[in-house]
Amino acid sequence: MGSSGDHSEPLLKLADALGELEVVIGGQARPVVAELRSRLVEAAASREKGDVVGALDIIHRAMEQLASLAGQLDPNEGMMMRVIAERFTRALTTGDRGTAKQAVDLMRHRAGDPEDDENSGW
Repeated sequence: MGSSGDHSEPLLKLADALGELEVVIGGQARPVVAELRSRLVEAAASREKGDVVGALDIIHRAMEQLASLAGQLDPNEGMMMRVIAERFTRALTTGDRGTAKQAVDLMRHRAGDPEDDENSGW
C-alpha cells in the first residue's frame, strides 16, 4: 500500500488513537474500533490513489461510527461528535476543504490524538 504504512499519515494516526477508546469503553468496543480502523486504512489507501472524494466519504462514515461509539461512553460526547460529523458533511457538500480539515482534526483530538496535521492536503 505504499506510504499508507507510514504512521505520519493522519488517518492512520487516528486509527492508532482509537485504541484508547477501546480501553476506556471496554471489550464491547472492540468490533466497532476494528471496523473504524479498517475504514480509516481504506480511506488512506483511497487518498493515496488520488481518490480524495472517496476517501472523504469513507472518513464521514467512520466519523458517524465514532460518534455512536462515543455516545456509548458519554451521551453528550456522542452528541458533540455527531455535530462534528455534520459539520464535516456540510463542508464536503459545499467544497469547503478548510472546514472539512478542521472537523477531521477535531475528531482526531476527541479520539485522543492532540496534534493537528498541517500538511494533510484536505
